[in-house]
Amino acid sequence: MTAPRYQEISRDRIPEGNSADGLAQVKVVAGEALGVRAAIDTRTPISFLHWTLASGAKVDVPLPRDHAAYVYVFAGDARVSGKDVREGELAILGEGDALELASSESAQLLVLSGVPLDEPVVQYGPFVMNTESEIRQAIVDYQSGRLGEIARSS
Repeated sequence: MTAPRYQEISRDRIPEGNSADGLAQVKVVAGEALGVRAAIDTRTPISFLHWTLASGAKVDVPLPRDHAAYVYVFAGDARVSGKDVREGELAILGEGDALELASSESAQLLVLSGVPLDEPVVQYGPFVMNTESEIRQAIVDYQSGRLGEIARSS
C-alpha cells in the first residue's frame, strides 16, 4: 500500500558489464553484476540481469543467499550451474550464493532473483493484493478515480 512511482530509463542508459575475457556481457536492469550497478532503485532487493554469452563463455554470478532465483534462456542453449537449459526453458534454482553460467554457443538469458515476499496473494483482473477485502477496496478506488497518480522519479 505504498504510493505509486515510476522510473523511466532509456535503453542506452541501462548499465552494461563485460567479463574479463569479453565472452559474457550483462545488461543490469536491476541489481548488480560484474561490478556494475543498475540505474534504477527498487523497493525490495531484486536482480534483473540480461546476459549475452558467446561460445565458450563461463561466468560466476554471485547471488544473495536469501534470494529465490530463476534463469530463463530465450536464445540458444546454456549450462546453468552444471545443468543444461535449452531455449525457451526456465531453470528454478535452489539455495546457494552463486550460480555459474556457461555456453558452448551464443546464448541469451535472464537471471531474475529476489527475496521471497511470503505473503498471501489474491488476484482479480489487473488487481493483485493480499486479501479479498483489499481487492474489493481497490475496485471501488478504481471506479471512484482514487487510485492516485504515478509520480516520476529522476
